[in-house]
Amino acid sequence: MASRPIYQFYAELQDYEPKIWRRFQVMGNTSMARLGYILMTLYEMQASHMFCLMVPVSDNAKLVRPQTLAPIFSEPVWRFEVDSETMFSSESDCSFDAASYQISDILRGIPVEKLILVYDFGDEWMVEVKLEAVVRDKELPGRALPRVLDGAGYGIIEDCGGTSGLARLVETFRRKRGEEYEEYQEWLGTDELDLTVFDLDDMNLRLKRVPRIYMDLYEHGKYPSQRSIDFLARKYQQ
Repeated sequence: MASRPIYQFYAELQDYEPKIWRRFQVMGNTSMARLGYILMTLYEMQASHMFCLMVPVSDNAKLVRPQTLAPIFSEPVWRFEVDSETMFSSESDCSFDAASYQISDILRGIPVEKLILVYDFGDEWMVEVKLEAVVRDKELPGRALPRVLDGAGYGIIEDCGGTSGLARLVETFRRKRGEEYEEYQEWLGTDELDLTVFDLDDMNLRLKRVPRIYMDLYEHGKYPSQRSIDFLARKYQQ
């Protein structure tokens, strides 16, 4: 049973219309890294780029600001990344191993606390995640989490140039003509593109498996098996 606190979040892709959003629940003892994998699953991110979770200290962080931090940087941002030699750090923010901290270590459990997922530091997809509630439900099996409660919109298209590129992609498929459309057709292997769709049941199915595949890849360097690759490609729908 889910006797531990359940954190309910609202997530929204930034700088894109119409809104692509999700409302979802996870256990409070979920690691920050796993939260990243869950968000990546929710937004069709394929784990082919680096990511981080940014927590504005002035809004909500439970961590204590280091005494050595220069006073001029009064509102730093904590960055949670998968531990690697490329972990970012600067005088104005601090980096931590995302796998070593749980959500409940970072958020105080007060609604409107927020964090931001940044995925692919080139295209720079940004998903703002706001805490809506912390609840307990002893009748809910722990295996039911994480789960998505509602949402709208498909998610992102990898390597299309961020939100501006995504908007251009959608417009090109709407016109269905021109050289650019033919190039997109060949690249994506489809004649149609509808980013308004959202399949709640399918997403909940994917949440039970995809985050684990991503954890193996990011944290253990374990490449997905053919079975996992087929699952990621939704071949179970064929």
